[in-house]
Amino acid sequence: MKEKIIEIASRIFGVQVNEISSQDNTPEWDSLHHLNLIIELEMEFNVCFEPEEIAEMKNIESIEKVIERK
Repeated sequence: MKEKIIEIASRIFGVQVNEISSQDNTPEWDSLHHLNLIIELEMEFNVCFEPEEIAEMKNIESIEKVIERK
């Protein structure tokens, strides 16, 4: 699952897979790209995130944890 999340994030942010870690370390990870990422993740994993979960999703690990809870 982690690889798929990174692949989607890489495509959304337009950066190499190895350049993605968190919002703090990825300048391309702004609010607009974050929403696009959320939409793509919802479609890919067939889930619907709550606003609190979206706010929690600040790095690849936290995204994976939220999806696993679904």
